[in-house]
Amino acid sequence: MATPRASDAREKRCGVCGHESRQAPFRPPVPEQAPDLDLRPGEPVRSTMSRWLQACPHCGYAAPDISEAHPAGAEAVAAAPYRALIADTSHPVLARRFLAWAHVLEETGALHAAAEATLHAAWVADDLNRDDLARQWRREAVALWRSGPALDAEQSVRVIDALRRAGDFAEAASAAAALGASSPPEAVAQVSALEARLIAAEDTGRHSIASALAPPARRPHVTHQPKKRPPEGGGLKSWLRRIFKG
Repeated sequence: MATPRASDAREKRCGVCGHESRQAPFRPPVPEQAPDLDLRPGEPVRSTMSRWLQACPHCGYAAPDISEAHPAGAEAVAAAPYRALIADTSHPVLARRFLAWAHVLEETGALHAAAEATLHAAWVADDLNRDDLARQWRREAVALWRSGPALDAEQSVRVIDALRRAGDFAEAASAAAALGASSPPEAVAQVSALEARLIAAEDTGRHSIASALAPPARRPHVTHQPKKRPPEGGGLKSWLRRIFKG
């Protein structure tokens, strides 16, 4: 699938401030590589993060589609914490965009989706070799996941991976043991077992789902799912959430 060109951009009215700006549409390319253990998509989707969110140049609202104002989004965007967040030049520009979206989601009660967006900011930090920020945002993502509804198997694995990659090995080992004791589906058990080995080795590196699952189970390649976002606004998560099912 061709990459969107500048000429593909069209005027969009911001759902928060009402101003118009040119925004390029985003459609994910066909994935060719398995995702990481935390479900970061493989290439070529991996390299498209700069297009996952739109940002209004007038009010700073960031969202997958700025023409759709998230409930109470205008109030969150106008508040001092949001303004400070998007103005914080100590953080990478793209990471600030994901953190801004996470803030809107958190303020409106969508905690799991906020965790997802915060993890995306950690991925940006990974790419820029900002290990300090990557660790910080992974820990924040874990806190958001744990503050929301009960975690499903997929989210539990992602929490384990985030803790491991943040260097919180004791906590990661405890979470992995709890997941293993819950008699999870086979694919989840295989990924959890790999995580346990990596934790024991105090390995904080990136690893692929392909390292844990046999080829027939590697359906996570298929990152294309219905375009509709989950109600909480989790974006790419909706394309990948069936990775451990079946």
